[in-house]
Amino acid sequence: MRPHFLLLTLFSILLALASPARAEIKIALAAPLSGPDAVFGTQLRNGAEQAATDINAKGGVLGQKFIIVPFDDRGDLKQGIAIANRLVDEKIFFVIGHFYSSITLAASEIYANHSILEITPSATNPQITERGLDLIFRTCGRDDQQSAVAAKYLAAQTGKKIAILFDNTAYGKELADDVRQRLAKAGIQDVLYAGIDKGSKDYGRLVGRIKAAAADLVYWGGGDADAGLLLKKMRAESITAQLLGTDSLASDEFARAGEAAVEGALMTFPADPRRRLQAAGVVREFRARDIDPEVFTLNAYAAVEVLAQAAKAAGTFDPVTIAKTIHSGRPFPTVLGTLTYDAKGDVTTPDYAVYVWRRGYEDQLEYGELATQ
Repeated sequence: MRPHFLLLTLFSILLALASPARAEIKIALAAPLSGPDAVFGTQLRNGAEQAATDINAKGGVLGQKFIIVPFDDRGDLKQGIAIANRLVDEKIFFVIGHFYSSITLAASEIYANHSILEITPSATNPQITERGLDLIFRTCGRDDQQSAVAAKYLAAQTGKKIAILFDNTAYGKELADDVRQRLAKAGIQDVLYAGIDKGSKDYGRLVGRIKAAAADLVYWGGGDADAGLLLKKMRAESITAQLLGTDSLASDEFARAGEAAVEGALMTFPADPRRRLQAAGVVREFRARDIDPEVFTLNAYAAVEVLAQAAKAAGTFDPVTIAKTIHSGRPFPTVLGTLTYDAKGDVTTPDYAVYVWRRGYEDQLEYGELATQ
């Protein structure tokens, strides 16, 4: 753990000077709030803000109210680093985010050096928590957990030809590479390994290669809209290969982009938090506001819950002491269920499974856990 006694002393003085009647704890929400991935940033913001509202309505924590302060990193690494330095300058000691692993990896180094506690609801790169940083946590699983589930499913499809594709992002390629390595260890060789730039929308050549390879299964490491458009193009070219994607496909954007073609598509995803008993009241709150708390909304809500409970248990808003409390193995009841953390900052009970997109109520496309895996 890195000592920052001067900074923590300043933090304590500022907190002591706050008027009890107006005391506020600022929590940064760092995410892409504009640009092509704003849908995910909005999910994080909705979750964090609703959690703060609900906690404040119950009296706050240690006499303090939570204030969510949004910062738009636009999904851009340089902007994410700029925001991290800005939080240092503005003396904000808690952050929910970032959304992307690449930004989280860079920003968390800055946060660690200035005793800022970070909880990411969505960044899944294993290296985020493998570096021995004391102040980084997540409410999601890790890429190597969901890629293991994907590889196991693919390996069980005996005799099927498998294509492995990705969108040239660090997230997408790392997942694709891990699945490929796991299949290779099982003695399974893919018939096609290829990438395409995110958002390119030029799928003709790639679809032609899928057809030429006669693939029966396509593993997709990458984002939702690209997956939907790729699948739509595949079906237009009479390619019947089934697609298995990542947790990013648990999004209405995937269904909008792929339309009817997404029916039958598979993805790795944790148990749907919207269906948990613990989340029922919060889900009703969102839906009363015409918001579907999909994908990462409840992960962000849970991040604020963990922070609030750890601060209360620690009896302080000192980030280092709160981090020790989270690392202690203490259980935190949240909308995601009861979370506990290991020494790295990972949740101890990840629960990835294979899900399938299908027709549901009133013929609407929705996803549910695959019955046989």
